[in-house]
Amino acid sequence: MTAPMTALMDRARRVADAVLYEGYLLYPYRASAQKNRMRWQFGVLVPPAFTSTGEPSASVTECLLEAGHDAALDLRLRFLHVKTRTVERTVDGRHRRVPRLTAGDRTYLTFEEATEREARAVLLLAELGGTPHTVEVRVPGDRSVEPIVSPDGEQVGRVVSRHRPLSGALRVAAERLPGPYGLVRVHVTAENRAGWERAEAPREQALRHSFVAAHLLIGVTGGSFVSLLDPPEWARAAAELCRNEHTWPVLVGDPDHRDVVLSSPIILYDYPEIAPESPGDLFDSTEIDELLSLRTLTLTDEEKREAGATDPRAAEIVERAGDLPPDLLERLHGAIRHPAWDPAPREPREPREPRETGVPWWDPGADQDVSPETDGVVVDGVTVARGSRVRLRPGRRRADAHDMFLTGRTARVEAVLSDVDGARHLAVTLDDDPGADLQRAHGRYLYFAPDEVEPLGSLGEDQPFGEDQPFGGDEP
Repeated sequence: MTAPMTALMDRARRVADAVLYEGYLLYPYRASAQKNRMRWQFGVLVPPAFTSTGEPSASVTECLLEAGHDAALDLRLRFLHVKTRTVERTVDGRHRRVPRLTAGDRTYLTFEEATEREARAVLLLAELGGTPHTVEVRVPGDRSVEPIVSPDGEQVGRVVSRHRPLSGALRVAAERLPGPYGLVRVHVTAENRAGWERAEAPREQALRHSFVAAHLLIGVTGGSFVSLLDPPEWARAAAELCRNEHTWPVLVGDPDHRDVVLSSPIILYDYPEIAPESPGDLFDSTEIDELLSLRTLTLTDEEKREAGATDPRAAEIVERAGDLPPDLLERLHGAIRHPAWDPAPREPREPREPRETGVPWWDPGADQDVSPETDGVVVDGVTVARGSRVRLRPGRRRADAHDMFLTGRTARVEAVLSDVDGARHLAVTLDDDPGADLQRAHGRYLYFAPDEVEPLGSLGEDQPFGEDQPFGGDEP
């Protein structure tokens, strides 16, 4: 049974909001920070005539549906609308633009904010065909003025905020594919149609006429979407024909349903989730909340004041970090998801048929043919497996300068792993690392390809390792 579309969209919206504000403002959340002077990096659809940066004016989303003729699509184009905020000082009744102005204990900065926008259309699948159906997207401009008043009541300036008008469209088409499965390919083009003609203008001016962080939420009633990342075998050929430009459609929302797709300018996997430990948005969903929260606490009082003046959302982050209770901060320190890999050694297993375990596909416990604790790989005629000792010889393909410090060091193999392409990797701990026991307990290893190690022999009953043999020393 299909869950109510509103509930499904509400769950999907949490992830979509993270996409909407990805990179909106970065630590240290101040306008003066270099990283906040070049803004709006993701999902920008610029006016068609603006060509100096090579950014697109349109995105293309194609996805697959299992649907009957009574299915309906709920399309929501979501984006940020840049709002300029200009501070002006009042001198002899005239207004002059300034980068900042302080009145009493409050500072006002010239900067840019953004306003959330959403355009929605509900379309019956039966009414869509090869000729695209066009949904106009128009957002009017506006202007507001806020006076800046000194503590003694004198108007010393003003803040002028302005949105430029936006014009765009969604072009939607659907094609029922031949075959017995009832597949429908849905095509959605989101495009900026602004009549702004300044091809070589500064980027910041073009952004005021752009759709920023643009993405689509597409819901369906009377049907189900098919994953493009991991399609069933019968739909794989159709999935490979789908063309997506400047966007990445994935299933989102309730993992028990396939009713909503998020077409994102950021690469995601199916059913992305916001970590339940997260206390709130930090504008960088790929960062560690603990790190950013702790770094925010290190800001000086002056830096915090500037962050608060930079953007209301930045002010909320600073306040939240300062009020974070110890138990919430402790929750940010780490979490274990899907702890299905038991590091205890076990006897080799006979291959079995794949089983439905609910374990994610990338987890070693999901594949009965893989056993990192007992698998081995032949290196220079010697079988290397868990417990083997090796000398590290990082290969030329390594680009990390830190690898030079590992050359020639000896290590113990903790597991033999296989990636999704079938390549083998050795997880190792260093013999002379005093924290090796801790690294082993937490599963934090160094990783090397088989051709980057030199076997030194296997550890057997006559060659104990662990509590009976200290780390370090020369090779046996």
